[in-house]
Amino acid sequence: MRYVKWTFLATIALLLFSFFHYTLPQTDIARVVGTENRRIDFGENSFFWASPDVGNAVDKNRDVFFIQTYRNNGKPMVYRNEDTGWGWPPYFKLDGSNLQTEAQNMISSADNPRWVAVTHYGWRNEFMSIFPNAISMRAVEGPDVKLFPWFNVIFFVVLAGVLLLLWRMWAQFRERTIDPTLESIGDTFDEVDARADGLWARFRAWLASWTGKPRW
Repeated sequence: MRYVKWTFLATIALLLFSFFHYTLPQTDIARVVGTENRRIDFGENSFFWASPDVGNAVDKNRDVFFIQTYRNNGKPMVYRNEDTGWGWPPYFKLDGSNLQTEAQNMISSADNPRWVAVTHYGWRNEFMSIFPNAISMRAVEGPDVKLFPWFNVIFFVVLAGVLLLLWRMWAQFRERTIDPTLESIGDTFDEVDARADGLWARFRAWLASWTGKPRW
């Protein structure tokens, strides 16, 4: 039973970690080497693509912007550039076309690189053709720039505060409402048991009167 409990808790923790890792923003230092507009036919991986742009019809395929980069570690990274609109995750991104223009303006070569910070969410999976979605882009001084994840830190601090507040509210509710109710129910059961014992004793005494045994 203990192994089942820990397996369940580990599964919940893994799901929460995966959810936050996919949804929360991350920033890569990269060099833009190209952009393109590609027609995508959505299949089993459609869950990892955003909804159509606001005002556009829903279809099985559509054009998607892509931004091709080389990260500061020398590895290629391709980002999709889709509007999130009013859906999930709640980035309310409506300027994908503007971001594509900015990316085209930042294209540079290896001989004369222009480094940018690409803020995105999501994962890159070559096997399932999953691409992270670029949210914003801005120029930085060089490939070794370190950016502190302020948003993620503030988010988890606020989340911890909310969870602590909910836990305190639940503890007070349990102390003031549930525990007294359970105690009163326990007292009631004790009274019922006492009355049942008394009735059983009287019944046994009545039976004894018919058999000639002395009453106790």
